[in-house]
Amino acid sequence: RLLAAPDPSYTVTESYNPFNMGAYKYLEELYTKKQSDVMRFLFRVRCWEYRQLPSVVRASRPTRPDKARRLGYKAKQGFVVYRVRIRRGGRKKPVPKGCTSGKPVNQGVNHLKFQRNHRSVAEERAGKKCGNLRVLNSYWVNQDSTYKYFEVIMVDPSHAAIRQDPRINWICNPTMKHRELRGVTAAGRKGRGMVGKGHRFHSNKPSQTAYWKKNNTLKLRRYR
Repeated sequence: RLLAAPDPSYTVTESYNPFNMGAYKYLEELYTKKQSDVMRFLFRVRCWEYRQLPSVVRASRPTRPDKARRLGYKAKQGFVVYRVRIRRGGRKKPVPKGCTSGKPVNQGVNHLKFQRNHRSVAEERAGKKCGNLRVLNSYWVNQDSTYKYFEVIMVDPSHAAIRQDPRINWICNPTMKHRELRGVTAAGRKGRGMVGKGHRFHSNKPSQTAYWKKNNTLKLRRYR
């Protein structure tokens, strides 16, 4: 819908100015209406293209530049984007004819879910494909009835442009190797229950296992 020219006597506040929206803001607004005719057509065409490509493929540029920039991507040397295809749904137990051969509590076959979310699995596969790169973050781009597609932002820790940039060279530290395998990325922290705040989330930090171990370990303050 076209906006009328503003009245000269009308002053627009700085917090909301419909006549001063940047390009990335328009892209962000497009993705908030995923069921609009424009976005449904784009998703359908792109999904057909993604199905013809390998499961892990490098993208020439981010499909969602606004989202990628919010997650740390820069259009400079050392940053690359990989698109990963993940099969949707739960994970059926691979047993012959449903015979689990165990206690009844472990006889489930169909309604089993993987512990980590799909985005975390996509980061893991991209990190395994490119062992010399570091996973920075990831975001959703598309899905159909069978697959979900994510784009993973990866950084080259050996590139001079990365090592000399004080805003991103923290990822060059040896402790940042394979962040995706240790639940340190945003998707991994969400799967570990680390994104919340308040008294309800105290039992999740530093981790659920560490919290349980601290409360269930007998501590004797002197030698016995």
